Amino acid sequence: MTHFFPVRVYYEDTDLAGIVYYANYLKFIERARSTLVMQVGIDQLAMQADGLVFAVKKVEADYIASAKLNDELQVATQLKQVTGAKIVFLQEVLLGEKVIFSALVTVVCITNLGKIARFPADIRAKLTELSI
Repeated sequence: MTHFFPVRVYYEDTDLAGIVYYANYLKFIERARSTLVMQVGIDQLAMQADGLVFAVKKVEADYIASAKLNDELQVATQLKQVTGAKIVFLQEVLLGEKVIFSALVTVVCITNLGKIARFPADIRAKLTELSI
């Protein structure tokens, strides 16, 4: 399953050259992942109350082309792998049909003490449904 999240490029997203500042693509894909997680019924505030949070462990990013002010983008998110301790997402930012940014994002679960933890079974199950 692919989840799509719309993003419009605002002036604040651009640099002096008038193109999207490179770090903002990471914000765009974070918003898309957060929205996806919410939509499948994972309550991150409840996770925090239980002493667990999602944390990005690794991002492999490829900047392919530039977006500009007022462009309407889509972030396409696909779940590539779910294990007991990590989730891997493929996220692409599209301008029309063209992929302009691509990232492989590895997310882990950590405790409030910063130690890696296994994802609770109910969260793993909700995420696994996305890969169908």
